[in-house]
Parts: sequence; C-alpha cells; structure tokens
Amino acid sequence: MNIKTLTLLCFATATFVGCDSRIDAVNLQMAEIRSQAPLPIEPTPSFDPAPVFNYSALQQRSPFIQSSLAAELKLMAGKRVYPNLSRPLQPLESYTLESLSMKGSFKNGTGKILALIQTPDGEVERVQVGSYMGTSYGRIVKITPTQIDLIEIIPDGRDGYVERPRSLILIGLAP
Repeated sequence: MNIKTLTLLCFATATFVGCDSRIDAVNLQMAEIRSQAPLPIEPTPSFDPAPVFNYSALQQRSPFIQSSLAAELKLMAGKRVYPNLSRPLQPLESYTLESLSMKGSFKNGTGKILALIQTPDGEVERVQVGSYMGTSYGRIVKITPTQIDLIEIIPDGRDGYVERPRSLILIGLAP
C-alpha cells in the first residue's frame, strides 16, 4: 500500500469513528431524557368573560360602505334600477371608463354636440347623447365642449343596482 492510500484509509476511519461517537452520545442523552419523570402539565388559565356590548348605531350609516355610495343608496331606496342586458353592447363598453379619454367635441350639421373618445388601443370613436361607454352600463346624458356626463348602473351589494353619475373631462390640449 502506498502512503496516499494509507492516509486516506486512516482519515476515513477517524471520520466514521467520530460520527459514531456523536451518535452514541445523542442516543445516551435521549435515553437519559426518557428515563426522567414527565413534568406536570400546567392547568389552563381562567379568563374573565368579556363584557356584553349592545350595538346602538344600527340606524346610522354603515362604516363599511363609502359615504358617497351610502348617500346614493339612500336616494335610490325604493327605486328599482336594472341594466338592459338584452341590448347589443356598443364598442366603447368593452373598456373601463378610466381607460377612455375625451379628445374633443364638435357640432354636427343639425347642431347636436358630439364627442370624440380615444380607446387604449389608440382608436377614436364618436359618441352622442344616448350612447353607452364603460363596463358599468354608462349611458351618456349630456355632452358639453369639455365634459361628458354619464349615468352608470352599478351593483348595490344587495342583489340590486343603483345609478351613479360619472363624468369624463377633456384633458388640456397641446398648444
């Protein structure tokens, strides 16, 4: 046997003997722990009962509904609103209102004001009073040279719908 092989054999033997002694020490310590008497379990702590709270704000506005929506719900109480799901959707109803931008307005030959709306795709669509846009059934009710007013129909959170006024404003034109 050469010296290299002998050194490697001694090193491997020392390593395995070292591991074996560590395992034996662990096993000895585990046997010692198992032989000890178990510690008693502490009893569960006792707690005083929580005081009863009577909620007296049932007639006030719910803190979980936005105040503007709460006011709209109060106004719309008793009035049933539903979107017309049988009418065909118009092209601008596939975009959220926030993604659309008003690019201008003009009067047609009959004096009716029309508006130009740009989609996120860069397309420009012409709309008039009565047209629909946005994903919440937004119907255009008024067009001015700088603004489009809509009435959206949104869920009220109680298996019904409410109308919500929204506006799309012309953002400053480049000089």
